[in-house]
Amino acid sequence: MGMGSENAAFPFSTAQSPRFCNPISSRRIFSDVAEDVTVSVDGQSFLLHKFPLVSRCGRVRKMVTDSKDPDVSKLDLVNVPGGAFAFELAAKFCYGSNFEINAANVAHLRCVAEYLEMTENYQAENLIVRTEKYLNEIVFKNLDQSLEVLCACDGLDPMVEEIGLVDRCIDAIALNVCKEQLVSGLAHLECDGGSGKLRMHCQDWWVEDLCALRIDNYRRVIAAMRRTGVRPESIGTSIVHYAQTSLKGIERRHVWDSGPLVGDSQRVIVETLIDLLATENITTVPLSFLFGMLRMAIEVDAGLKYRIEVEKRIGLQLEMASLDDLLIPAVQTSDSMFDIDTVHRILVNFLQRIDEDDSGDLSPCGYDSDGLKSPSHSSVLKVGRLMDGYLAEIAPDPYLKLQKFMALIELLPDYARIVDDGLYRAIDIYLKAHPSLTDSECKKLCKLIDCQKLSQDASSHAAQNDRLPVQMVVRVLYFEQLRLKQSSFSGGGVDGSFSQRMMMPCSGSGVPSSCVSPRGDNYASLRRENRELKLEISRMRVRLTELEREQGIMKQQGSRAGGGEHGRAFLASLSRGIGRITMLRPAAAAAERRRKKSSSSQGSEGKSRRRQQKASFAYD
Repeated sequence: MGMGSENAAFPFSTAQSPRFCNPISSRRIFSDVAEDVTVSVDGQSFLLHKFPLVSRCGRVRKMVTDSKDPDVSKLDLVNVPGGAFAFELAAKFCYGSNFEINAANVAHLRCVAEYLEMTENYQAENLIVRTEKYLNEIVFKNLDQSLEVLCACDGLDPMVEEIGLVDRCIDAIALNVCKEQLVSGLAHLECDGGSGKLRMHCQDWWVEDLCALRIDNYRRVIAAMRRTGVRPESIGTSIVHYAQTSLKGIERRHVWDSGPLVGDSQRVIVETLIDLLATENITTVPLSFLFGMLRMAIEVDAGLKYRIEVEKRIGLQLEMASLDDLLIPAVQTSDSMFDIDTVHRILVNFLQRIDEDDSGDLSPCGYDSDGLKSPSHSSVLKVGRLMDGYLAEIAPDPYLKLQKFMALIELLPDYARIVDDGLYRAIDIYLKAHPSLTDSECKKLCKLIDCQKLSQDASSHAAQNDRLPVQMVVRVLYFEQLRLKQSSFSGGGVDGSFSQRMMMPCSGSGVPSSCVSPRGDNYASLRRENRELKLEISRMRVRLTELEREQGIMKQQGSRAGGGEHGRAFLASLSRGIGRITMLRPAAAAAERRRKKSSSSQGSEGKSRRRQQKASFAYD
């Protein structure tokens, strides 16, 4: 809303018009009426007339009346909000010059009007009333203009806070965003034909506009949006976009950089955004953003409590992290190339969440985990595989201390690893990269490997690994021998199939698809195989009994007839029997051979049977 005309710019009156003058050489601007006062604002002088100023500005009137010199010709105004620019606009208003009030200058006009005390006590429709009318009727009803005015408030402190203009702009922004979200959501409301559910398709176009705000104003806007009822998903999107826009210029620091840090402003931005996540209970940001904020917090040397807050939030959903997320470079390279302590704290938070989840307690962060799934046993298995990969990545680091490496291994519970192949690989890499370890340190490290959880391939590799202590190799060989004995007693072939199941490709969740429930899947499969092998052995025994009977008959007939066709028939029948036996599993044949070898001798007929078995097994 403009004064006189809203959009047109009017020329100054030739009778009475303020003149902006150079502070060094002030010039007279009227030939008929000379200026009678010089007003100095921030080092700039204005040659003006007393009457227009005194008639509308309470402060100027007080300065003139309180002056000891009745013909005062110079006034000094200090700490004018908006400086010379704002005062020039106010002077134009005092002279009656028509100019446009818009979103770019209304904040300056409102503050300088308050400073000059341009109230209704001195003139009707004074500048304060004019600017308030424009704010209420134009600015606060429009989201774009509210944002523009709020941005224009920068540099107008403390007057802009005293008159409450910032708070009113913030409330207007939050209210307009809520309305915009509701209108946009209703306009794009669709019905999902399959389920009959309603779904929203609305783009929060205002997210990018909020990035122009100063961080302190942005924080207040987000808090107001949260109170107004703006969707948490939209607020989370806004925080992510604001961080990407305002922190994209941060570069990695090194320990040899002796200059100042990235800047206090960048650190304030990082700390404020993290604090917003906690105080406003925003849980809808992606995990990649949390890791990015953690890296930024480390780079700008943010406070420890802010880093711990991000680590807790990452710990709530650690099973969804990737290996690259955990490889955080260390700022101090004296201890390690990677930030091991940060990963250790994240893992502790994850395990604490599991314990509290089992006991039904609240989150350790003190807020509800809206939208976050509670870690289950499959989540623990995912994290176990993730940590094995992380251990293998950091193991070649020559600066990595053994205590930190072992602390990460010992932190995970035993049930987090179904097989220890990944752990064995990581320890083997560490031993290779740290040949200076003592024998006692090697033994202490290798004790963390459960030899019973090693697959057949890993056991074979460990048995020939010169880097392992002798005690470790002996344990591997011992358990491998036990495994072979158990597989032989259960019918053979079981270990191979079991090892294959242990090493099956991972499912989409990152856990071996057949190992999520070892009691349910693996044991049931083993029982089925044992039953099948027992049935095959029973069939083989019946067939051997038939062959023994046929052999006895053939011998009797052969002895009477002296060979001939009966001898050939016996050989043909024997060949058919042997062919049927060799079609059975080799493991079943081996089990029967051990059973026959262990039985006592029962006469010449028993010896003949054993010779017959050996003859048939020779074809396997």
